[in-house]
Amino acid sequence: MTTVKVENELLKAIEVLQNKQWIDLTHTFGPDSPHFSAFDDAETKTLFTHDDGFFAQRFNFPGQYGTHIDAPIHFVRNQRYLEELELKELVLPLIVIDKSKEAQENNDFILSVEDILAFEEEHGKIEPGTFVALRTDWSKRWPDKEKFENKDEEGNSHSPGWGIDALKFLFEERNINAVGHETFDTDAAIDVRENGSLIGEYYVLEQDTFQVELLTNLDQVPAKGAVIFNISPKPEKATGFPVRSFAILP
Repeated sequence: MTTVKVENELLKAIEVLQNKQWIDLTHTFGPDSPHFSAFDDAETKTLFTHDDGFFAQRFNFPGQYGTHIDAPIHFVRNQRYLEELELKELVLPLIVIDKSKEAQENNDFILSVEDILAFEEEHGKIEPGTFVALRTDWSKRWPDKEKFENKDEEGNSHSPGWGIDALKFLFEERNINAVGHETFDTDAAIDVRENGSLIGEYYVLEQDTFQVELLTNLDQVPAKGAVIFNISPKPEKATGFPVRSFAILP
């Protein structure tokens, strides 16, 4: 009897979810897609065609390519690989902090603690155990590499990001679980130049959690109430991998 009850509950849950709106938060990527400057372009090779009896391909790309998930080991020694992340860690309540207007007006925008407090004044306190995404609408520049890198005449990139104080506030004061954003990096490009490293990204992964980079369609998700799923393959000893992130709206 217990088994039947559980099955019925699960079927009801699936029926509820199927009637909700699902938003794909993932870019389609390929050889010409924007990517971190230190990486080569992705490559796709046809191995067999339908004339051979079946169509099969080989893909060659870094783990941190397209919309992707970073495991803690990506920056921090002796931390977990992607395969070690628990399934329930990858499905979380989703918070979206919208700073798209600010990022458009100032490409070097950096999220502050004050920005978070202003968000909470409007939407309520950010709950523990959530996934907090920073919406900047930078994803609308995809798939244009030049617009995405946004370099000035001196070759310096300008893109928005998380302030280190804001990240510490979210993880230490609000006890969130993970973060995501629409840019290549956690840190704003100007912070990377000034600090000489990605201190925000290191801090996030040092919390023994993950982050998702190069998200899209955050403009279609409410500030609160949605749930994010971050589904990826399970390669052995991977520091990260392209992910299929999506949100189910309330």
